[in-house]
Amino acid sequence: MAGITGMGTTFNLPNYAGELFALTPDDTPLLSAIGGLTGGGMTTASEFEWQTYDLRDPGQIVQVEGATAPTAQERARANVRNVCQIHQSKVSVSYTKQAAVGQLATPGSAPYRSVDGSNPVTNELDWQVVNELKAIALDVNWSFINGSYANPTTNGSARQTRGLLQAITTNRIAKGTSVTGATSATDTITATSHGLSVGNKIVFTATGAMSGVVAGRVYYVTNVADANNFKIATSSGGAALTVGTATGIAFTKPWSTALTGDHVSDLLQLAYDNGGISEQSTGTLLCNSIQKRAITKAFASQYGQYTETTRNVGGVAVTTVVTDFGTLNLMMDRHMPQDTIAAVSLEQLMPVFMNVPGKGVFFEEPLAKTGASDEVQLYGEIGLKYGAERAHAVMTGLVV
Repeated sequence: MAGITGMGTTFNLPNYAGELFALTPDDTPLLSAIGGLTGGGMTTASEFEWQTYDLRDPGQIVQVEGATAPTAQERARANVRNVCQIHQSKVSVSYTKQAAVGQLATPGSAPYRSVDGSNPVTNELDWQVVNELKAIALDVNWSFINGSYANPTTNGSARQTRGLLQAITTNRIAKGTSVTGATSATDTITATSHGLSVGNKIVFTATGAMSGVVAGRVYYVTNVADANNFKIATSSGGAALTVGTATGIAFTKPWSTALTGDHVSDLLQLAYDNGGISEQSTGTLLCNSIQKRAITKAFASQYGQYTETTRNVGGVAVTTVVTDFGTLNLMMDRHMPQDTIAAVSLEQLMPVFMNVPGKGVFFEEPLAKTGASDEVQLYGEIGLKYGAERAHAVMTGLVV
């Protein structure tokens, strides 16, 4: 059942009987492995900074006997910045809703049958707060992977932390075909000479103001009107989605070549040659479910066998895979785009928090009383420190 906006009442939040099961997965593998919402660094400014440096290229540097000291050499440092993103949410529950824990929704028409059991939620406000905190953790995890950077000069727009995939600029391998500058209206997407056919899969990298479309997920072409216009669905042959009017849409037509161990090694080599994945316990391949299956199949085919083992990283259980660059963690995260694999040096990642005096970094507090309800807000400011971006690598546009 979909959530609601506004105050929770007995009318829009009905009670039911029996055991309660969650429909939405609430695990946050990447965030949990690097500190979660309770561990990490601190900052006293909305923008924070760290430094990088490199050494000169090695060579056979020699001097003759009795030579004077050579020309001095020093290494310059560079700075990298990111921002703390504000996560703020509100929960509002009426007094009646909080009191009526025994009021169960009953059928409004014949046969009016009732069921045995009771409502397991005995404190509606606390239950809503706990689940909103889980939703915020999911937001943070998503932003740490997919976040698009913004540091406005006025308070007219919000700060946005730069996510890992955007941060990686050096070690990038792009498969598939990228399409930018598309637009949409009602249920039709317009992209000049799109080259798509019914049944093709695409993955959006930018959605603009489209509704009901999530970047990184797989969508199916369900209708091709002409060379420039098509519609999409969430399943092959499914009904066309109503996406609304939007500009700035971009998507990828994924690669058609099956992933191999050599493709993965190409990605790992980029990170390794630039100083990444050198720590065996934290070198990680980060992927979604589709690419996890592809990686398993690729290494099984390459080496004739694939024996999966496990490892614990920051309290998160991960599987491992033996590669040419060591035994690496294989971490599945549902917030990774489904056409993407990232080689990540986890030891360089860290959440960075703003500490609100007297309140902490992520907290719940009551709001001013305005009526017969309790209202609380959840608040925290957090950003991602990702170390040297060259220590990570990403491959996009893979077969989905």
